[in-house]
Amino acid sequence: MIKKKTHRYSFLILPIIYILDSVLIFLFTKNFNFKQSVLSFVILDFIWFVISYFTKFYEVYRNTKPAEIISKTIKQVLIFDLSVVTFFHFLAIHHSNRFLIKHLLILNILLFLFKFLIYVLLKFYRAKGGNIRLFLIVGYNDETKKFKDILTTRVDYGYLFDSFFGEGNDPEIEGDYQDLKSYLDKNPVDVIFCSLKECSDAQIKDIINYADNHFMSVKFIPDNKEILGKQLKIDYFEYFPVLSLNKSPLDKPVNKAVKRLFDLIFSSCIIVCFLSWLTPIIGLLIKLESKGPIFFKQKRNGINYELFNCYKYRSMRPNHLADIKQVSKNDSRITRIGKFLRKTSIDELPQFINVFKGDMSVVGPRPHMIKENERFLKRIDKFMGRHYIKPGITGLAQVKGYRGEVKTDDDIINRVKYDLFYIENWSLWLDIKIILFTIFNVFKGDEKAY
Repeated sequence: MIKKKTHRYSFLILPIIYILDSVLIFLFTKNFNFKQSVLSFVILDFIWFVISYFTKFYEVYRNTKPAEIISKTIKQVLIFDLSVVTFFHFLAIHHSNRFLIKHLLILNILLFLFKFLIYVLLKFYRAKGGNIRLFLIVGYNDETKKFKDILTTRVDYGYLFDSFFGEGNDPEIEGDYQDLKSYLDKNPVDVIFCSLKECSDAQIKDIINYADNHFMSVKFIPDNKEILGKQLKIDYFEYFPVLSLNKSPLDKPVNKAVKRLFDLIFSSCIIVCFLSWLTPIIGLLIKLESKGPIFFKQKRNGINYELFNCYKYRSMRPNHLADIKQVSKNDSRITRIGKFLRKTSIDELPQFINVFKGDMSVVGPRPHMIKENERFLKRIDKFMGRHYIKPGITGLAQVKGYRGEVKTDDDIINRVKYDLFYIENWSLWLDIKIILFTIFNVFKGDEKAY
């Protein structure tokens, strides 16, 4: 007998959110003396939901991250604002720009606050035992046990563990695959998580068919995180699906253009507001302490391993080891003013010239000396992957504590790990967070800044 799962009132959550968003839009239209107020509201409300379809504004799930919600909301309100302005112009509704901008700004703030309020309330509600999804896992191994621990620890996801099914005699295992369907007939769950490593193709097909007939969801835990843990897309050759690996969101021209525009604006501000007056002062202090140029110029490997000249304020006395020996703590080559520049990371500021020129980005994997690259390339797996995008002045690895001198293999292995994660998961919001953490670390002080 087929049993349909019921979740009481959880199916009302999304319609309620739709209605409340419509209420905000209605209140916005009431601020204006439209001759046809109701018609205006209907049109704008329709525009809002058409935009939301393409921006996937309402596709927020239990594991959706706050950064993704911010990104979707920004995209949604910007397009909607442009649509509203067009709407006013098309109907020749006469209001001052100040009046329109004021009310649009209020609407945008309310939409942002409402979106996050709903997100926080749902997290809280699930953590207290509401809107729960009961799940079991088919397959028993280290990966599925870790996965179960994540879902049971993160109570805000709203998952409640039922049982394991798989091979073995562990007390956690309810039974083997043969017992699965008879168990589910008596103890239906909402979600079946299935280990691709533990289940055969025939078993997977059988589980999918059973779940479809019993109103259950099936999700898969990959056994190869190196491949299936990456961003994948499906390409169709007629009816035949093929999985393709997306190396980075920056492969998309739009994302690449957004990052470049951000780099140009940010670097221009730093060059005009700081380097323009700071360089003469620092240059004088450098010259007073030691002979040599104000700027230190060194060849580094950038995107696609291409060479470029990386600029810094000179912090060391001119020496023949500058291109082959990494700076160490209490290095005798560092000048007194150089010690201050390195401790505060001010010596890195001229690299904004590199950013403006297009050799570097504000955020990205830090470029190493050529000799260091050659050394790591032979020893560290996937090291070359760091050069898939432009190097940065700061990066995810740096804010996670892996900056400066490489003392052990773990230092460079973890640096590469974070750099590759950044490349594969880039977003403008991630760049902004890394910049904010970098500024915080500068004021806090970093023991590896020497």
